[in-house]
Amino acid sequence: MQRWEMRGMDIQNAGPREPAATVGALATPALLLDKDRLDRNLARLSSRMAARGVVLRPHMKTAKSIDVARRAHPSGVGPITVSTLAEAEYFAQHGFRDMTYAVGVAPHTAERTMRLRKAGIDLKVLVDSPEQATMLGAAGRAGGVTPSAFIEIDCDGHRGGLTAADPKLVAVSAALAEAGVKLAGILTHAGESYSLCTPDALVVAAENERAVAVAAADTLRAAGHECPVVSVGATPTAHFAEDLTGVTEMRAGVYMFFDLVMHGVGVCTTDDIAISVLATVIGTKPEKGWILVDAGWMALSRDRGTAAQRIDQGYGLVCDLSGKLYPDLIVAQASQEHGILAIRSGSAQALPDLSIGTKIRILPNHACATASQHELYNVVSAGNDAVEAQWPRMRGW
Repeated sequence: MQRWEMRGMDIQNAGPREPAATVGALATPALLLDKDRLDRNLARLSSRMAARGVVLRPHMKTAKSIDVARRAHPSGVGPITVSTLAEAEYFAQHGFRDMTYAVGVAPHTAERTMRLRKAGIDLKVLVDSPEQATMLGAAGRAGGVTPSAFIEIDCDGHRGGLTAADPKLVAVSAALAEAGVKLAGILTHAGESYSLCTPDALVVAAENERAVAVAAADTLRAAGHECPVVSVGATPTAHFAEDLTGVTEMRAGVYMFFDLVMHGVGVCTTDDIAISVLATVIGTKPEKGWILVDAGWMALSRDRGTAAQRIDQGYGLVCDLSGKLYPDLIVAQASQEHGILAIRSGSAQALPDLSIGTKIRILPNHACATASQHELYNVVSAGNDAVEAQWPRMRGW
């Protein structure tokens, strides 16, 4: 391999940049994680579920970080939820043993999950058809292990799964038994709750999620099938459920960080949002009412989840370096490496005077999508400019 040298820098062997001691010294764009807000968010839902006697199985798809997982589970064994098998393998390497892979199983993933089970990982998968049950059983026999699977239930028409009244529900359970697969239980996700915005509507969505899940479990039990786990979960319903009778576990993920979509739903305040993207002002166009920064959609993601909400936050809300919001200043436009800050339409606020080189922080629309654009978290504490640690993120499928 050819080695390029520029002013004494060995490009071939150049490693990660030395971590900066302060937020102000970080090269931008950079991902910040406020660990005080993280811990507060973790404790809020953990205590809520403990008070209701429900196991919390955090979804690690948002954080994808062993350091964050250990804040949620200091024991380091689980239970957790994952959205990719790369996550499952990563957390298994770090000592986690109790996981649910909450994505429908396919032939290649069935084989891969069996390798993890053979290694002693209690990894449960998701099915909603007899075909998947048969396929999973074959993978288990080939791997010399007994698979464990949830049947996915559709509680609100958001994604996959069977309705609680679908005759195929019992057929899938029978197919699992015939294939030699252990029925872990049923699993549902109230994804449509993300489109709501009032406490009353969220309470109704949470009760619907619970009632549908319990009805599906009752149907299986009445047909002679054991259904030990009734698993529900979405960040909005997790925080607004008033009655969890019949539910055994709750899954949620974005609650660890929160974001502007969750703020629009009404689950959190902007002071609860634990991650932000640090950016630097690189230009101004006062005649257009613009401030240009070096964080475009490659740093923020293209997610525009707030566009369908009552308040459109553009590509994110803008704060100063301490985290204080500039009134009505949003990332109005984003190209690959450029963000354009502007006052939101209809506001009488004045554009702040931010000179070139000023650093700002951007609160994300969707924490999962924004975090996925970065390799690591620069960990900070509220009111402190020090970068206390850098926590790597895993990536891939």
